[in-house]
Amino acid sequence: MKINGESKGLLRWIEVAGNKLPHPFWMFVWICVFIVVLSAVTAMMGVSALHPDTGQLVKAQNLISGDGLRRFVEEMVTNFAHFAPFGLVLVMLMGVSIAEQSGLLAVALRTVAFSVPKKIVMPVIFIIGACGNIGSDAGIVIVPPIAALIFTQMGLNPIAGLIAGYAGATAGFTANFFIAGTDVLLAGISTQVTQQMPQAIEVSATANWYFMIASTFLLGIGGAFIVYRFTIPRCQKFELLSAGTDIQVSDGSLSPSERKGLKHAGLSLLIYSVLIILLVAPEGAPLRNQVTGGIVPSPFLRGLIPILFFFFAIPGYFYGKATGAIKAPNDVLRQMEHGMKELSGYIVLMLVVAQFINLFSWSNLDTILAIGGAEVLKSTGLTGPVMFTLFMILIAVLNIFLGSGSAKWAIFAPIFIPMLAQLNYNPAFVQLMYRVGDSITNCVSPLYVYFPLLLGWVHKYNKTIGIGTIISLLIPYAVILFVMWVVLLFVWYGLGLPIGVGEGIYINS
Repeated sequence: MKINGESKGLLRWIEVAGNKLPHPFWMFVWICVFIVVLSAVTAMMGVSALHPDTGQLVKAQNLISGDGLRRFVEEMVTNFAHFAPFGLVLVMLMGVSIAEQSGLLAVALRTVAFSVPKKIVMPVIFIIGACGNIGSDAGIVIVPPIAALIFTQMGLNPIAGLIAGYAGATAGFTANFFIAGTDVLLAGISTQVTQQMPQAIEVSATANWYFMIASTFLLGIGGAFIVYRFTIPRCQKFELLSAGTDIQVSDGSLSPSERKGLKHAGLSLLIYSVLIILLVAPEGAPLRNQVTGGIVPSPFLRGLIPILFFFFAIPGYFYGKATGAIKAPNDVLRQMEHGMKELSGYIVLMLVVAQFINLFSWSNLDTILAIGGAEVLKSTGLTGPVMFTLFMILIAVLNIFLGSGSAKWAIFAPIFIPMLAQLNYNPAFVQLMYRVGDSITNCVSPLYVYFPLLLGWVHKYNKTIGIGTIISLLIPYAVILFVMWVVLLFVWYGLGLPIGVGEGIYINS
């Protein structure tokens, strides 16, 4: 692989082959057709698998049938309208659009770019991206465009910023400094599985916390290395459209109106933040869990997207009022509409992406594929580090095709937790290994629900860049960070360090 702006070898082959693929819309259309045909073939062949959790026989369902046709016709619109990432993206970007169009984001990020050393900016982007999963998928929506703006202010190609921000928020989805919804969801599945074992073990939400904190730092360091070594040099060759160069690089100084705007925005943000704290921090606060009194899970975390909407929209409004960018209430509407215009291609694409995900689920092929992969790995009879590595690689490969992390864990946990418990390995450690594999290949999967959003962002700056080029830019993150993550895990394993609060690698440790 060269770093002078041109790719070579495998990455070059991936780039060329990938760029010959049709537009993602047609790619997903053909994938849907393939899934429908495959469902009919596998159903006629009687393909099935025994679910390790429920004990039920999961059979391939024929979608070329009266039931399949009726379900598709009745639910096509619902699939699209209720597609969770669709609403998240729209709401989040409307708030961000106010902050961007008013000029607040550009000024704030310009200040950061010129006040923080470049060697710190890159790791911080990855760390913020990884920690963004505390708001579910919010980090994936927010971090890439902000990273693009930061790169622009630093005199770098904003496409490199989009790639870096997206890689940090997707490949590092499971890492965090804080306890997030992912910790609670996976721990609940793990605990349920252990209840069926002779020795019931409760896996808490903090079971992987120490390792994930270290992983966040690792992703920051590794991600910064990849940005400098691969992404920035390769993105130098990309020309930018005029629409993508509307943010001018300056010396970082602020005009009087910008200073005034930042003061107004900062004051409004402070008041808003205090209000949110009052709604979350006190015991019995309305945004805490009304049953347990905790924060994880809670209405605060589940409602983080609307909270973040106002986090951007309110300071953006007061900044625009102070600088004159917003003179009338209708100016805010135009700023929000501007953000939606840029999402027109994404909205069209989500129509077919939503159908693909539901067709794959209706056919039961996703579940059968995961169960089959788990059984193959189990049949090898391997244990210890070799099995650990193969386990994480299998999860990473399956993750390219099967997006739901909780659904895959519901399949793998009943197989591998009891199996490794016989060797005294803690269920929390098995869960930790799963999380590494389930996170790392998010960034390179063209089937990942946010990949079309990245494609749209890139095309804002250069419409000639194809899917293959984007994936070839992301592959170094998946490969290098995965190797680093595995090394970190085995260093942890070798030293016998605790992986979370009160949790070790072994059950009896």
